[in-house]
Parts: sequence; structure tokens; C-alpha cells
Amino acid sequence: MHGHRVILFALHCLLCQFAANGWAQGYPARSVRMVVPSSPGSGFDVIGRIVAAGLSEAFGQQVIVENRAGAASNVGTEAASRAPADGYTLLVISATHAVNASLYPKLGYKLLRDFAPVSQLASSPSVVVVHPSLPVKSIADLVKLAKARPGAMNYASTGVGGSTHMAAELFKRMADVNVVHVPYRGGGESLTAVVSGEAQVYFAPFATALPQIREGRLRPLAVTSAQRLPLLPDYPTVAESGYPGYEVNNWYGIVVPAKTPKEIITVIHDAVVAALKNPTVSKRLSALGYVLVGDQPGEFTAHITSELEKFGKILRELGVATE
Repeated sequence: MHGHRVILFALHCLLCQFAANGWAQGYPARSVRMVVPSSPGSGFDVIGRIVAAGLSEAFGQQVIVENRAGAASNVGTEAASRAPADGYTLLVISATHAVNASLYPKLGYKLLRDFAPVSQLASSPSVVVVHPSLPVKSIADLVKLAKARPGAMNYASTGVGGSTHMAAELFKRMADVNVVHVPYRGGGESLTAVVSGEAQVYFAPFATALPQIREGRLRPLAVTSAQRLPLLPDYPTVAESGYPGYEVNNWYGIVVPAKTPKEIITVIHDAVVAALKNPTVSKRLSALGYVLVGDQPGEFTAHITSELEKFGKILRELGVATE
């Protein structure tokens, strides 16, 4: 009798495997929803819609973008965490999610518990820029001036916990300088503040800073990525400028509800990679300053884990992280 049970169990497992494979082969059989937890026109939305177009072609099914803005991306994220784990709901996440894990005390989800990472889409570094009147032309100059005037200089950000805030605070700690944080209500106000000279320094998102740099309204000192940028090849990284290990990027990626079958995740991953290789998609994203990634689920999981630890540490040191 025991032997019969073993055989039946083995047959059950085999049938489940066949069913899973068959499901994956038939996926997607209808349109797929991509939840963008931000408003139309945001960075989330721009990259989401560009990639959704590429995924629609790769899938042979329409990928419909659904904007679910609110509470620093938490409203849409929590809604996506409750969606069926069948591959028909994708969620765009960013570095903001790694910050939110420490910034908000009672999130209705946990990133790596309630979602399965599929792939990082792209990363977009910041550019350390200053008002042209500031007498600095390099990171070394900036640090020297800041040390000579402790507390007299300020930097703009888009608010507590944003990528511009995190990039500046990590630099302050590594360089051991006292530069005052001045949070603004958004990227537009932050950019205006440094262009007008109201703020001296800004770790500006690359895409928004580039036009101002080209017009001579801002002076770039370095980029926050690990490598130099093709669109600004003459400017070093912060790491090259004397702070090895420094790297802060605003990244975006795709995740799905946690119990989505691995076979479905593989199909989605392959479609994401195909979308990023689509000439139209890659050209549009590269023109906006994005560095395309398209990594494996395990690699994206490791990246998210590292970001959670990095930003959690910074926010705890600032005294704004939750336990």
C-alpha cells in the first residue's frame, strides 16, 4: 500500500509539472495589467509606458498601464500585492520602494515577502550640480569649500526619503561635510532653486538636469553611478572623485505577486529582456539617460536586498527610520 501511495504522489507531482508547463506555454492568453504606482507623466509612468509598449509586442498581447498614485507609491503597491498571482498583474517599482520600507511604519505590504522580483529594467543616476556662481569645479573643490564653511552651504532635494535626498546624505557621510538639507515639494522646485542660486548644490536626476547643464545654467561636478555616462563622458563618478564605493541610482524594475508560478515569471522575464532589446524601446530610454539592465530574478532580488540595507542605514542615522 505504501508503494502505491509513493507512485500516486509521484504521478501527482508529474501532472502538476505538466500543468504548470502548459500554463506557461499558454501565457499570456489575454491582456496584462501593469500597475504604475504614480501619476501620469512621472518617471515611473514614463518608463512604464515605454516598456509596456515593448512588452505588448513581445507578449503578442496588450499590456495596459494602470496608474495608481498615492502615499509615495504605497497605494498602488499595496493594491498590486493583493492581485491574483497569475502573471496578469505586473508592478513597476523603484528605489523609492527600498526607502519606503524604512520610512513608513505601517505599510500594508513587505516588498520581498509579497512580491517576486522579475527583472530590473533600468537605472538612472543623479548628477551633482552646483550654481555656476559657486567657486567649485570638482567634487574635491566642493568638499574643500564645505569644510571651510561648515553649515553655511545648503543642498536641495525633492523631500525626505527621495532619491535626491538619499544621494546627498550618503555623500555627506562619506565626505564628512556639514551641508544643510533644504527639502522642496518636488523636482521642479528643487531644480528652480539651484538654477536661481537659492540652493547651492543638488544631486539632480540626470534627465531633468541635462538640459540645464547644456544651457550653462548648472555646472556638473560628477555623476552618482558606478560608471561614467555616455551622455556626459568627461565628468567623473563620485567614486572616481575620491569616494570609492559610492553609488546611488534611481532604478526601476518589474515585480509580480509573490506566489506567481516560476514558469510564468520566466516567461515575463524573457519578454522584459526582449522589450529592452527592442530598438525603439532602448533608443527612447537611452535618450532619457537610462542605463538598461534586464537582469535575472535572483540578481534583481539581491539588488533590492542591498538597497533596503543601504537606505535603511542612512534613514536610521537621520533618525527618521522606523523600527
